[in-house]
Amino acid sequence: MIKVGDKLPTEGLKTMGENGPEDVDMNAMLSGKKVVIFSVPGAFTPTCSAKHLPGFITHIDALKEKGVDAVGCIAVNDVFVMAAWGDSQDAAGKVSMLADGSGVYTKSLGLELDLIAAGLGMRGQRFALIAEDGVVTHLAVEEGAAFEVSSAEAILAAL
Repeated sequence: MIKVGDKLPTEGLKTMGENGPEDVDMNAMLSGKKVVIFSVPGAFTPTCSAKHLPGFITHIDALKEKGVDAVGCIAVNDVFVMAAWGDSQDAAGKVSMLADGSGVYTKSLGLELDLIAAGLGMRGQRFALIAEDGVVTHLAVEEGAAFEVSSAEAILAAL
């Protein structure tokens, strides 16, 4: 599993561009910047839609006041689902919706979550991290179904 001091991978995520799906330039997103990235088990799921993503949208100004240059949300969902979810949550200009359609990026972090028995397939664990210049400086991974250490409020307290 990725840990504090490790460099984040830079390939494997997609976002919806003006002309359709495109690769996320993680080097541009991370280089020389302080970035918060959080992961949810799935777009449009209850805790993710009611608390996790909305918390970061609500607190975007406070995060920026603490020196955060960008916030990204990762889910093991395709780019079309992530774009629709971002639209439904009014995330544009606040939180970048980062699709990990096949779970390759999440697996490279060592943070995959097996929800096959629940009919949800392989997903990502709920977590949040802070990275400076692409290096993880804070990592908070939730235990089980908890939603405590990866919230926007918890990340604000860690900054």
